[in-house]
Amino acid sequence: MTKVLFLLAWLPLSVFASDELAAPLDLTNHWVGYAALALFVLAYILVMVEEFTHFRKSKPVILVAGVIWGLIGWVYASNGLPHSAEVALRHNLLEYSELFLFLLVAMTYIEAMRERLVFESLKTWLILKGFTFRQLFWMTGFLAFFISPMADNLTTALIMGAVVLAVGSSNPRFVSIAMVNIVVASNAGGAFSPFGDITTLMVWQKGLVEFSEFFALFLPSLVNFVVPAAIMHFAIEDKKATGDQSDVKIKLGGMGIVVLFTLTIATAVGFHSFLHLPPAMGMMTGLSYLMIMSYFIRRKERHLQEDGFDVFRKVAGAEWDTLLFFFGIILSVGGLGFMGYLALTSEMIYASLGATYANILVGLLSSVVDNIPVMFAVLTMNPDMSTSQWLLVTLTAGVGGSLLSVGSAAGVALMGQSNGLYTFVSHLKWTGIIALGYMASVAVHLWMSGIAFA
Repeated sequence: MTKVLFLLAWLPLSVFASDELAAPLDLTNHWVGYAALALFVLAYILVMVEEFTHFRKSKPVILVAGVIWGLIGWVYASNGLPHSAEVALRHNLLEYSELFLFLLVAMTYIEAMRERLVFESLKTWLILKGFTFRQLFWMTGFLAFFISPMADNLTTALIMGAVVLAVGSSNPRFVSIAMVNIVVASNAGGAFSPFGDITTLMVWQKGLVEFSEFFALFLPSLVNFVVPAAIMHFAIEDKKATGDQSDVKIKLGGMGIVVLFTLTIATAVGFHSFLHLPPAMGMMTGLSYLMIMSYFIRRKERHLQEDGFDVFRKVAGAEWDTLLFFFGIILSVGGLGFMGYLALTSEMIYASLGATYANILVGLLSSVVDNIPVMFAVLTMNPDMSTSQWLLVTLTAGVGGSLLSVGSAAGVALMGQSNGLYTFVSHLKWTGIIALGYMASVAVHLWMSGIAFA
């Protein structure tokens, strides 16, 4: 009986394997393909106007993902290939599940540090030091640049944005320019680390660039941040900033959680680089560190008659709308790729323009369309490129979103946080300056890599 159950457990895999060998159907000229493309564009328009409609971005993309794969399944079933769509969908679900688990752990740690007042303590320390506006401009910029490789660029931008708002409420011009600087710095800092941006994480998990190779982007990323900041510096008044914030102490276990987060990242790197296992497994192992520590924090706080620290509340505090948005995007783009649209796009862009110009174009595109679907599309196309070219597209997709305020999650978040002091128009005034930094960073990477710009 055991042998029969074993054979039955493996039977679906053999069936799927036989169907997987069948060439995918080209649906780019089929009405189903046209319908899927139109639905995706409509869903993405709703995502882009979320700031005005308050219709959460995850809702339209999840719906469209389901419809796209439903249409694919119907066409393949009609053509006698009932399992081919399932094989392709399972592949996309596996890619998403690894990204989901990785991000869930990272977001849980960030929420835990936020609740332990680690970030609030940093904010009030900066305010109480009595720096000038110019000093704060550079300090918040550099802090954003160096924090975002560890904590994602969105969280970093919100932390630094809170500092700027707290000390610059009487100087709207400072707030506006400093927030532009924070967006650029956060996106630039996130580009040279696998943990700084979703796009870098996807490239690393795909195995196209090794962990240590990302740091080759440090200098281009720094140039991307420093060039526009050096020009914006002269638009900032050199006056002392004031704030009425009182000192904030980090709660019990806060610094320990910071150490465990660093250890968790090291575990994920070790699993991927030395054990050749998915980084998500290392991150889930790291989550256990936090869960064990939370037990001792909770016991200590209950002894002190305080509300106990609960790690599962931190899981609940993760950005679930963002996590579900990634599900909808990855499944939607994966469906369009399975239909043949990404192969067609790859032929149009990479074959006709060449890798260098195509990768620069990807960065410009990410200023209008979020860099996550753009990068996932490139990964799905999987053009034949060297490591230097994969690093180039990682750089451009990461920093290209800084050209417009709507081009990155950091920019969108700060527009919502700033109470009208930082807007699409105020950012647009500096787009030309930011573009100088963008092209300078590309030029530095090409020079360091020995790639001819021709």
